[in-house]
Amino acid sequence: MKELPKVTDLSMDTGVQELLLKARREGIETAFDRATKMTQCGFGATGVCCKHCLEGPCRIAPNGKGPQLGVCGANVDTIVARNFLTSVTEGAASHSEHSREIIHAILEVIEDKAPYEIKGKDKLQAVASGLGIDTTGKDSKQLAKEVALKALEDFQKQQGTLNWLKLRAHEKSSQTWQELGILPVNAHLEIVKSLSRQVMGGDADPVNLLLGAITLGLVDGYSGLHMSTDLQDILFGIPKVIKTEYRLGVIKEEMVNISVHGHVPLLAEKVVEWARKLNDRAKEVGAEGINVVGVCCSGNELLMRQGVSVATNYASQEMPIITGALEAMVVDIQCIMPGLQEVARCYHTEVITTLPHVKISGATHVEFTVEKADEAAQEIILRAIANFKKRDPNKISIPNEVTEAYAGFSVEQIVDALKAVNSEDPLKPLVDAIISGDILGAVGLVGCTNPREKQDSANVALAKELIKNNVLVVATGCSAHSLGKFGLLSPDGLKYAGEGLRNTLTVVGQANGLPGLPPALHMGSCVDNSRIADLLTALANYLGVGVRDLPVAGSCPETHHPKAIAIGTFFIANGVDVHVGVNPQVTGSDLVVNVLTANKEDYATTTDGIFGGKLIYEKDPVQAAAIIIDRIKAKRHALGLK
Repeated sequence: MKELPKVTDLSMDTGVQELLLKARREGIETAFDRATKMTQCGFGATGVCCKHCLEGPCRIAPNGKGPQLGVCGANVDTIVARNFLTSVTEGAASHSEHSREIIHAILEVIEDKAPYEIKGKDKLQAVASGLGIDTTGKDSKQLAKEVALKALEDFQKQQGTLNWLKLRAHEKSSQTWQELGILPVNAHLEIVKSLSRQVMGGDADPVNLLLGAITLGLVDGYSGLHMSTDLQDILFGIPKVIKTEYRLGVIKEEMVNISVHGHVPLLAEKVVEWARKLNDRAKEVGAEGINVVGVCCSGNELLMRQGVSVATNYASQEMPIITGALEAMVVDIQCIMPGLQEVARCYHTEVITTLPHVKISGATHVEFTVEKADEAAQEIILRAIANFKKRDPNKISIPNEVTEAYAGFSVEQIVDALKAVNSEDPLKPLVDAIISGDILGAVGLVGCTNPREKQDSANVALAKELIKNNVLVVATGCSAHSLGKFGLLSPDGLKYAGEGLRNTLTVVGQANGLPGLPPALHMGSCVDNSRIADLLTALANYLGVGVRDLPVAGSCPETHHPKAIAIGTFFIANGVDVHVGVNPQVTGSDLVVNVLTANKEDYATTTDGIFGGKLIYEKDPVQAAAIIIDRIKAKRHALGLK
């Protein structure tokens, strides 16, 4: 049996380290322990294992010393490309289902069948106009219905392409996709088509499979990311800058603590609402009130719109339970570890699942539908209150660190902040800073944390290296949580920034009543990577260039989920370089590596040559930053910028 590593090697977060030691003393196994014990399959790690039919599983032997073809005759390039397509399809399906849930919620709201209201009326007007809907004389309900039906078309139409792609894609990017014949028709059609081409006897051309992955990346970007963000802004309102706190110290011993965890904010919003309504009921059992904290992207959603503090991110999602002071962990979908329930067995915490297609054995299930949202949220809050007296005082240990942060930098909020500097031409201050070199470029730091990696370490190290070199960082997902925990979502983080970036962000911040803007701007949850894409489109239009020409990149240093692969594929399709710090499981095929990373002599057949962006795999965050900066400088040079 492997010896467990030091907790300081598992996470940068001292609170997580403290609770990992507590878990070990109490005999509780965590995801970090399981990652240490698990032997990683070398075949799977390079993408050369195929289990798409019952002739296998088949795997290609390395170095040409064993089988080089599967039983059906598939070679290593086909197998690796097909596995890559599988990952992108899983990510696209996850995000598309997210947006479909929001579509149906809006349709229920406008028929007065669900207890929500349309809060983002400005966003509704903007989206409706962009979709070509006549807004004259129509109230919010009528407009919301027409927008929702347009969204539903993107899951049903049999010809043309996605409405949201036409709404949000940059014209030059869209033209490239059309010329290649890879424009998606509807999300469900493309997902089913992708599954059908992956079966044995289906698509066996590795390049064609990779182009299929690009199509699914577009499904992810437009039917998933953009649609989810736009519809959630319509339903819940556009995020504005808000001050909050990070780290496990946001859990309060004297209060009933409830964590919300997952991705679709329909339930999470209601949990916050009913926690406020039932706050006095908590006092009846001896608590001072109810404290809702966030985990993962539900945390991001509530952080941006409600100011709810964030306890932790993906890899350490078990830690709030291990504090011994969490009454309920409420989960919906995506990034939910089944191991939560095993940890909860050792405490009084109730893990509560809420969706009929996402359950955990042994957990409590409270069925959530938008029609019965109030009833479900009320039941969850009352269950948590009842659990308060079940605590074991001897098991309570809450790390005391908290870190101040600012979040909620939607594109609309960024433009509003820039208006304080130039009300007539708000993008000009940002563009001028880029042209002068005060801002060298921008990088979207996105995605996850991974129990196999030292939590938060690569995210923070890469961000610090970038901002030191005057690269503006925008962040989403669990990577944003990493930066929030370590002060990079606060103006105090400007001490790590290069002079040009620091001066620019100080000027904009002071124009808005802050000492400065943070060196990393929190733009939201995983689906809110669409906000980054919208900002790039606005900059490209302002400069009269393609998105592929901008001095920008994306990075996911600690990724673990197929959703991150899908998001990365979407940005590569838009001409943006994408760095990953965890093995993308494609290294078994030289052809696939060359197409994705542009190491091929025939540049015209690589993603960099076709779209303008490529995959960069580098584990070391400092070295990764150097590669990204070199690519940014090359794109600046091509634009004629110093």
